Amino acid sequence: MTITKVLVVDDSKTELMFLSDLLTKKGFTVKTAENAEDAFRRLAEEKPDLILMDVVMPGQNGFQLTRAISRDPLFSDVPIIMCTSKNQETDRVWAMRQGARDYITKPVSASDLMEKIRALG
Repeated sequence: MTITKVLVVDDSKTELMFLSDLLTKKGFTVKTAENAEDAFRRLAEEKPDLILMDVVMPGQNGFQLTRAISRDPLFSDVPIIMCTSKNQETDRVWAMRQGARDYITKPVSASDLMEKIRALG
């Protein structure tokens, strides 16, 4: 599967701008969402090829949202990479149990992120 469309879900405008800019420069089409409600609205508009998901957000957190998306038959084939400042092994394991395909910690290294995206593509 070729990954061209990415949905970035993060409540930090700074992080959204950083990741959007990085991905756009690498040739991806990027949509953003600041919370679970936004994310579902974006998913309804257009199915992405990849979701980058923050964990700590107001309302539904990234673990809960990942579980909801990965269990939805419409979106279960969309890979999710958790992109978070939570760097404990237990967080990584929990993310994978919720349906995430990979896990990267902030601050995000462009080369690490591209490597993880390439591994999925």
